[in-house]
Amino acid sequence: MTSASTAQSANAGGSADEPTPADRAAGPATSGGRGRIPAIVRRRLDTVDAHLGRGQAWLATGVVVAIAAILRFVGLSGPNGKIFDEIYYARDAYGLIDRGVEWNYKDNGPSYVVHPPLGKWLIGLGEWAFGYQDAETKISVPGHLMTTAPEFGWRFAAAVAGTLSVLLLVRIGRRMFRSTTLGCAAGLLLALDGFHFVLSRTALLDIFLLLFVLAAFGALVLDRDARRRRWTRALEAGLDPSLPGRAGRPPSTWRDWPWWRLAAGVLLGCACAVKWSGLYFVPAFALLVLLWEVGVRRSAGVRRPWRDALLDELPWLLAAGVLMVVTYVLTWSGWLLGDDGYYRLASRYPNTPGLSDTPVIGPLINLWEYHKAAYGFHTQLDDPHKYQSWPWQWLLLGRPVAFYWSGDGNCGAPSCASEILLLGTPLLWWSFLPALAATVWLGLARRDWRAGAILLSVAAGLLPWFWFALDGRTMFSFYAAPAVPFLVLAVVYVLGAIISPAPAVGTAAPPSTEDTSDRRLVGGIIAGAYVLLVALCFGYFYPIFVGRLMAYADWSARMWLDGRWI
Repeated sequence: MTSASTAQSANAGGSADEPTPADRAAGPATSGGRGRIPAIVRRRLDTVDAHLGRGQAWLATGVVVAIAAILRFVGLSGPNGKIFDEIYYARDAYGLIDRGVEWNYKDNGPSYVVHPPLGKWLIGLGEWAFGYQDAETKISVPGHLMTTAPEFGWRFAAAVAGTLSVLLLVRIGRRMFRSTTLGCAAGLLLALDGFHFVLSRTALLDIFLLLFVLAAFGALVLDRDARRRRWTRALEAGLDPSLPGRAGRPPSTWRDWPWWRLAAGVLLGCACAVKWSGLYFVPAFALLVLLWEVGVRRSAGVRRPWRDALLDELPWLLAAGVLMVVTYVLTWSGWLLGDDGYYRLASRYPNTPGLSDTPVIGPLINLWEYHKAAYGFHTQLDDPHKYQSWPWQWLLLGRPVAFYWSGDGNCGAPSCASEILLLGTPLLWWSFLPALAATVWLGLARRDWRAGAILLSVAAGLLPWFWFALDGRTMFSFYAAPAVPFLVLAVVYVLGAIISPAPAVGTAAPPSTEDTSDRRLVGGIIAGAYVLLVALCFGYFYPIFVGRLMAYADWSARMWLDGRWI
């Protein structure tokens, strides 16, 4: 396994997308001779593929993912019945599988819902595979693969999504930090986060939003590496980047198209088709792509990197945007192709203005009107709720959400308690703000693209909610879910800096092993101890993550912050 320290050294001089003084002194990447690339330029265009072995990395990844999967799937069917908002999403999911739209079986009519359907389609796949029961509506259907406890069916997709997001974070962290060790640390911390863990075991939408946002980010990181390899190949073939126009750009064939960027467009469409808050990441990720494209052109020696990047990449960004919209609309196929959906036919809602039954265009008009109504609901949602919280409380764990509570059962004590609390592992979450501050400092000092990518993604996941807080909108801590993987990356970024220092900006070589060996040893011990303490903290709070019955005194001992968690 490649150590974090080795990886940090391999990344020397390649952290920033801004050219260093040494880069500028080297001049253009080539001087007309075939394959003549200055070493500093080659290093800045380098990618992770040349540094890390694949076999051991996948073995380590498999261990972390196995830990995440075991934690999420063991006991998934408990507690019995629908908890928290499962009462809505599990039923809506069954309606989608059964009729193609969300359906109210009590009133025998379409349900008015305010979230897009993709997350509920995914929940419904688990119900289709393992069966579904609802005592209130007297529905009981067997699974098509096997029949299990119905709770397992509607929670299955969330557990899969949570496990996949751990896998993605390991691979993304490995590629960003050029370290299998740090990548696995990121995945393990996410696997041991109580917030992510509870969402992975509950049929809510937010874990799917997290998965698709993280997958889109991972696709863009792969796109960044692919574009840098493209420039490296062109420079090795004798490209002179100082030439104007197409003569100074790499050749473009269909093989060189930014396929990963287009895939990110599809994944962002999926994110928005789970919850509209996926839209907040669209401008952030588009800005990342432009900054990375400008950076690679500066490293290669292009004379006008901003102009060329805008001319070359804006069409591809627009294409990704079109794919995003198409993907989003396709997730509404059940509503568009049938007649049962809410607002689907104007003739059924004669008192609703704006609807149309015109062939072809009518369904799209009605879908737009439906979206307007749902948006109005969201903007006017200000009813008080016991577990509502404000964005500035989220990273401090100021008001977690209780998904389940029961005082029934025999625990061997005079009074008992059983709860599922959506609570981040405290030691990890209380590290987020210091880690963000350190990431800002290190990013500025090192001019490091990784710090910028992490911070911009965190901002996209959190800052919009501060704006909505000005209107007094009712909000909950699980709205922060898409930002959690990036917050974990911030922690791991700082751990990597503790393990191994980066070279000074503009230096042509990494620090010697002799100069940094003691630092790496001490840093490795600190980082390892931190991960171990997070694991112990997760273990202590595990009973209130899974609803385990315990003595009331033991439950009360886990309610910190003067009862703010009750």
